[in-house]
Amino acid sequence: MELHTLTIHQLHQLLKSRQVSSVEATRSLLARIEATDSRINAFITVAADQAMTAAEVADQRIGSGDCAPLTGVPVALKDIFLTEGLRTTCASRMLENFIAPYDATAWANMKKQGAVLLGKLNQDEFAMGSSSENSAFGATRNPWDTNRIPGGSSGGSAAAIAAQQAIATLGTDTGGSIRQPASHCGCVGLKPTYGRVSRHGVIAYASSLDQVGPVTRDVTDAALLLQTIAGHDPLDSTSVAQAVPDYSAALKNDVKRLKIGLPKEYFIDGLDQDVQRAMDNAIAHLRSQGAEFVEVSLPHTAYAVACYYLIATAEASSNLARYEGVRFGRRASEAQGLIEMMSQSRAEGFGAEVKRRIMLGTYALSSGYYDAYYLKAQKVRTLIQRDFNEAFKQVDILLTPVAPTPAFRIGEKTADPLQMYLSDIFTIPVNLAGTCGISIPAQPSADGLPIGLQLIGRPFGEETILQAAYSFEQTTDWHRQKAAL
Repeated sequence: MELHTLTIHQLHQLLKSRQVSSVEATRSLLARIEATDSRINAFITVAADQAMTAAEVADQRIGSGDCAPLTGVPVALKDIFLTEGLRTTCASRMLENFIAPYDATAWANMKKQGAVLLGKLNQDEFAMGSSSENSAFGATRNPWDTNRIPGGSSGGSAAAIAAQQAIATLGTDTGGSIRQPASHCGCVGLKPTYGRVSRHGVIAYASSLDQVGPVTRDVTDAALLLQTIAGHDPLDSTSVAQAVPDYSAALKNDVKRLKIGLPKEYFIDGLDQDVQRAMDNAIAHLRSQGAEFVEVSLPHTAYAVACYYLIATAEASSNLARYEGVRFGRRASEAQGLIEMMSQSRAEGFGAEVKRRIMLGTYALSSGYYDAYYLKAQKVRTLIQRDFNEAFKQVDILLTPVAPTPAFRIGEKTADPLQMYLSDIFTIPVNLAGTCGISIPAQPSADGLPIGLQLIGRPFGEETILQAAYSFEQTTDWHRQKAAL
């Protein structure tokens, strides 16, 4: 039995019945990372010694009869989550040697159950990107085709699942950064409703958009991991004090009488033929299972990308102002005087894409332009949110593509930032509306590249999208296909 290929729920049963140990599972994953990561570059930091120690503690816990769903399960985190005693870089030279004094709440909740941390995963620097090419530690590659991107910004989180380097991972989603990599890497990625999962201890990109979520091998694991990390956190002022339902109980293979909306603005001319074929196949399949389909309209979709890149960059400009070389972060050693030191520290510490977004955001917030850009974008955001609210009066969930194309080649869009930004055209509106969405594997492209299907739910409607995703997964086998790495 290859332990590195298992799901959370499969490994949990083996650990609980004492058929395998956490030490054995952790050793298997660490060996897998060592054998494959030179080709993938999914990890920035591998914490082998700490992982083995945590696995030994987990085995003792299991031996005493205490085995929660994540006890002894080897996982990995996007390198945006603070981890006490283990460096958190956010894939930036600015934080290259930063070691946090406390854990992010999402990781603390997993740690409380006895999860084993294998290490920290590569990403776009400060989560700014759609391809995981904007990392100070080198680009991450797609395990299905190492000449292609894994998606971004949580590319390491998805690539590690596709390469079977971790049983489950956490990512963050600001404009599609969980769902788009999950689509490109053939795994499940869930972006919860804004406020459902604590952002405490997550390095901020755009505070009104960022959300934490699971990247897993199947929908059951996504439900289990969401159950662990969801809930109110007094340390996060945007965390919502709302009861967390039993997500596993929602996993029923039944879509009869489920009303699914097809937004006409998402099925556009120019959509890749393979993506269109995958969507048509998924719609026909769900219809055969008893789901009802209704065409709906989200009329302000065309403004979403522009709206997002004003709001997100403005918030990034504000959030990243703290990295000036004085309190923490990289400090230029050769600078003369305070102003030069701060300027040089930021010039050395930030990559090109981060600088681009800081400048865009600073411009949008500057005197004389605030009303014309940032304030107007916030008004458009309200219209986009209303579009979703109106659509959900007619239907239970929405079905859309995740990305316009399968994974593109490394370097293909780096010279044209606008084309890169358009990669998230189908995921960005969900973040602007603050609602939930999930990417699940659908029919792959003609040349075998994964393609994701996006299901979007009402705010705090994770149970409904999990049920629909589970039903689709149980009656198809796309999620069982593995990268031949």
